[in-house]
Amino acid sequence: MDFETRAIHAGQEPDPATGAIITPIYQTSTYVQEAVGEHKGYDYSRVANPTRTALETCLASLEGADHGLAYSSGIGAATTIMHLVDPGQRILAVNDVYGGVYRMLTQVYEPKGYLCDWAPADSVADAIDERTRLVWIESPTNPLLNIVDIRAVADAAHRVGAIVAVDNTFATPYLQRPLELGADLVVHSTTKYLGGHSDVIGGFVATSDQELGERLRFLQKSLGAVPGPFDCWLVLRGIKTLALRMERHCANARAVAEFLDGHPSVERVLYPGLASHPGHELAGRQMRDFGGMVSFLAGSEEEAVALVARTRIFQLAESLGGVESLIEHPYRMTHGSTVEGPTAPPRELVRLSVGIESADDLIGDLETALVRSAARA
Repeated sequence: MDFETRAIHAGQEPDPATGAIITPIYQTSTYVQEAVGEHKGYDYSRVANPTRTALETCLASLEGADHGLAYSSGIGAATTIMHLVDPGQRILAVNDVYGGVYRMLTQVYEPKGYLCDWAPADSVADAIDERTRLVWIESPTNPLLNIVDIRAVADAAHRVGAIVAVDNTFATPYLQRPLELGADLVVHSTTKYLGGHSDVIGGFVATSDQELGERLRFLQKSLGAVPGPFDCWLVLRGIKTLALRMERHCANARAVAEFLDGHPSVERVLYPGLASHPGHELAGRQMRDFGGMVSFLAGSEEEAVALVARTRIFQLAESLGGVESLIEHPYRMTHGSTVEGPTAPPRELVRLSVGIESADDLIGDLETALVRSAARA
């Protein structure tokens, strides 16, 4: 079946008890057993829940994976992956990384003896050595939208026995499938495009490696960072329209990026769909389309901070991937934890999560804000 069909049907057969076409919310903590040890695959909802099983099955199918595991947040998924490596072992991450991951690595795991190093998006493969046990990459990266050569990183990592985890949140499985490019693990914040409506927090990991899948299932059960059934149901609902939404996100982002690219108040636009982007050709090989995220450099930090407060359709808020458009200042907001380290974004950077509203309205909103910015200057 094609992607769009699997998004609606994989793991989501009609309820056998009632015929309900939508997966029920199994709001239960425990399950009655016929006798000791005799049950229908479920005994306690931290271990497994039918609504969660439907989500895990569906998302694993979309990523082309044999195993799928849902978590209570994207960071919950990331912290579980960290239990695959031990103190004293080297973790290599792309240096343009989500602020929450940077905070997790530097403030939680480095003090426990983990060795964390950073490499630019275009040289991650070259930075892998015999000490490396885990490589953590994003592509496109957050918030600079750099592109990482996933296949080159996977090849280099596997030569030294390292695991490659790819945060696929910005691209979604509709635009990019890292397992097909050699990655071992695919990570998502399902809060973002997969949920798609800014009403749920969740995370997900997919793999086709049997041993990693079994270890992660044990860790999921033992660490307990699992989503509730209603959260799983919300993400399942969002996934049904993922393909349609991503088409509109991409089209709108392209229109916004092209508008910004020609505006005199904008220093530089960072969007892999522009031919001027250094990762444009690589992104075209790895991705179906270029995504719904656009970043750009204003003239100064002061201008960027003023600008993000002046838009009306673009709402000033953290997060991304919802149907509504958002605008933020990464240096002071989502990436505030990185400002003292090697991964700090430029002070004048503005990040847009381009929603599915009218492209003309979005461009008009930005144009008005930029004109006011120019007048203020």
